[in-house]
Amino acid sequence: MDRIYITTPMYYVNAEPHLGHTYTTIIADTLKRYYRQQGVDAFLLTGTDEHGDKIAQAAKANGMSPQAYADKISAVFRATWDECGIDYDHFLRTTDDYHKKFVQEVLQKIYEAGDIYFGEYGGFYCYGCERFYTEKELVSGKCPDHQTVPAYIKEKNYFFRMSKYQQRLLETLESKPDLIRPERYRGEVLAFLREPLEDLSISRPKSRLDWGIPLPFDGEHVTYVWFDALLNYVSVLKHKGEEVFEAYWPRANHLIAKDILKPHAIYWPTMLMAAGLPLYDHLNVHGYWVMDSGKMSKSLGNVVRPLDMKKRFGMDAFRYFLLREMPFGQDANFSYDALINRINADLANNFGNLVSRVLAMQQRYFSGAVQRLGDWRQEDTALRDKFAQAEGEMKQHMAALQFHRALESLWGAIDHANRYIVQTAPFTIYKEEAQRPRVGEILHHLLEAIRTSAHLLAPFLPDTSRQLHTLLGISADEVNSRKPWGSFFAAGHKVSPPSVLFPRIEPEGEK
Repeated sequence: MDRIYITTPMYYVNAEPHLGHTYTTIIADTLKRYYRQQGVDAFLLTGTDEHGDKIAQAAKANGMSPQAYADKISAVFRATWDECGIDYDHFLRTTDDYHKKFVQEVLQKIYEAGDIYFGEYGGFYCYGCERFYTEKELVSGKCPDHQTVPAYIKEKNYFFRMSKYQQRLLETLESKPDLIRPERYRGEVLAFLREPLEDLSISRPKSRLDWGIPLPFDGEHVTYVWFDALLNYVSVLKHKGEEVFEAYWPRANHLIAKDILKPHAIYWPTMLMAAGLPLYDHLNVHGYWVMDSGKMSKSLGNVVRPLDMKKRFGMDAFRYFLLREMPFGQDANFSYDALINRINADLANNFGNLVSRVLAMQQRYFSGAVQRLGDWRQEDTALRDKFAQAEGEMKQHMAALQFHRALESLWGAIDHANRYIVQTAPFTIYKEEAQRPRVGEILHHLLEAIRTSAHLLAPFLPDTSRQLHTLLGISADEVNSRKPWGSFFAAGHKVSPPSVLFPRIEPEGEK
């Protein structure tokens, strides 16, 4: 059986869930639902990263112990994803005992192999990123992500011989061009690897930081947060059993934002090499959501919270905007005007109106009873073929993580269905009694278009897809079955009267 293992980053618990976390999690959820629909065994992992400087500082600022603070924020993440309808298979916390045990096992193995040594290092340390920067990586002397001047820290730590694996990683990236996707991020990593790679400081002295996993070979040091957190992708599978690891790990697909490219594209694969583990299948990198030409962040005060969006617009409408608006890998602008315009134009006026018109005519003309199909006409075949074309295009776009293009393809078919109504004019020809059987056929084909839309929309807008099942009076299994167009609705099958799928949203008061 085909499998795919989909992971989000372990989200850092120094802040509650915002748009950046939500986008990554929604694309992960969409991918899982899509592959499950295709008959692929898909496993989705998410969770929280809970050790390190930032957590200790945030806990202190809130008058709490690091563990109590991590418990609180991790619970918020889990509850948020549950309320957002995220279909994850496992929620990991890096404070889970099985994860800590696995981290120590890997550290011990790499230490015994001679790839971890004790030394002294001085460098520019960004507490926001929890990593050292070289002068070359700084922009005008500041961290490129947090726009803060890093502290110069000099201390004795343990180091991982990352430089030992530089050439092997370079050769791997050249032999497997799609290891990192899209290509632009692979190019960034290749450019970085063409400069000498420094060894990685992988511990922090307890005298400075004691909130972390103790090194198994030196209890006076705790593990650097990245060497801890990255191992979650393997620890959860190993925890479930060696057979689970062997089944899923070869198809590991990590989803990350571009700000954590270096740890995932350089630290993580070299760690895997040192531990004697195979590399992930793909590292999939997306861009930033920006507002007023700046990256969203808590520090900038422009955070968009997912549950606020669900309450205001509905979860499926919010999902649609995120998936439709951002070309995967590029940055995208977030604004309430753009969100409202997209919901009104695509969901309310276009698709929602199509469903309402068809179901209303079905009720008005035939009391909701589906009519039999007679001989097909050219326009009927063209409608069916347009949806078949959209399905094929969507498959290609999803393989390339181009969610926005997949939805464009489906909306092209929905546009065609709206034109089909204008072309066939059932509301006009019904006035002639001899034409009424033809009206029944037209509506039958349109119900098939809605049924196909429900099937194709299910990974993207799961709640809407379920609403359509109810309106059409058919189960999800029936919607997803491979019966040919025209064979889903028996003559006399009853569909429901229309209900508003996506209410129009008035933009007053939004900025």
